[in-house]
Amino acid sequence: MEDGAVFLDSFVVQAFLYSKTMKGLSRFNKFVFISNLAVALLLFIASVTSVVAIEKVPFVFFLNLTVPFLVILNLIFCAYWAIQRKWQFSVSFTILMLGYFLLGTFYEFRAPNTKMSADELKVMTFNVRGFNRTGQLKKPHVFEDILQLINHEDPDIICFQEFGYFARKKLDHYPYRNLKYHEDKSLMGIFSKYPIIDSGYLDFKKSANDAEFADILYKGDTLRIYNIHLESLRLPHHAMQISDELSEGLYARLSRSFELQRGQANQFREHKSKSSLRTLVCGDFNNTQFSNVYQVIKGDMQDSFMEKGSGFGRTYQFLRFPLRIDFILADSSFEIMSHKNFNERLSDHYPVMASFKLKAD
Repeated sequence: MEDGAVFLDSFVVQAFLYSKTMKGLSRFNKFVFISNLAVALLLFIASVTSVVAIEKVPFVFFLNLTVPFLVILNLIFCAYWAIQRKWQFSVSFTILMLGYFLLGTFYEFRAPNTKMSADELKVMTFNVRGFNRTGQLKKPHVFEDILQLINHEDPDIICFQEFGYFARKKLDHYPYRNLKYHEDKSLMGIFSKYPIIDSGYLDFKKSANDAEFADILYKGDTLRIYNIHLESLRLPHHAMQISDELSEGLYARLSRSFELQRGQANQFREHKSKSSLRTLVCGDFNNTQFSNVYQVIKGDMQDSFMEKGSGFGRTYQFLRFPLRIDFILADSSFEIMSHKNFNERLSDHYPVMASFKLKAD
């Protein structure tokens, strides 16, 4: 955090010096530069707080959700000043470099690597939203379409969030599963082609969501699979809804959700620390890769999208913008072979699949 404080001091000093030389700018460019400073500062705060937990400041958590927008705005400012050949472009450029090293990127510039061979372990995570039982999607055969997708992709292990208990009978080709009904809890399920020798749950207090794990026998080794569903932010899907809800405590609701997520992430981290098994983590984090919640859960694990994904890696659409809030993470004992995002609109989330090979001990 000392490095962050030094950088902030440097940033403030530079901003002051820049402001002293704004007299060389037109009135319009002065306004642009002040706006540039504000946007750059917001991205700086989001970058630092992704790796340093800030207590009791829910605005910071909300800011993490806007990182892609802040990056785009800073790129626009960079281009604006570069075209005019003015050194003011260095403000956003410096912050973008810092953000890249602390946050990574929200877009991977690589060709898709989606080929999966028979000797690889294929794992899928999918929030199916109860297989559309309440009819949010105006499609007639969502359940059948999801089953068709699963049968076609043929993953070895599937982690479901918001599962529908009735669907278990249609997944007989997955003879091993960790599926238990909890009153007042969103149903989860781990379905496996390989034997489950142990399993359990992490009870998230004051939440309708939970986490679970299953220890699975695979090629003579035991793997621990976590399936995580963090507290939902229940974000509005339309700008009009946001406007309507601002007067109804949207900020307070988000603050409570972020607070719960942070506790759930720490609870998971403590549970994971007690196991020495090879570990995969799947699930709906209800937050982006730019959040401190994601960083706490990920730790030193590998993110399958960051290793093998391409494009935005969209798993959720918010106000027409692609977000990545569903993840597959692997510890260093796995080699990530491929990552696949899907475009099928069968839930409010999109499924994610990755394949792995075990590294020699």
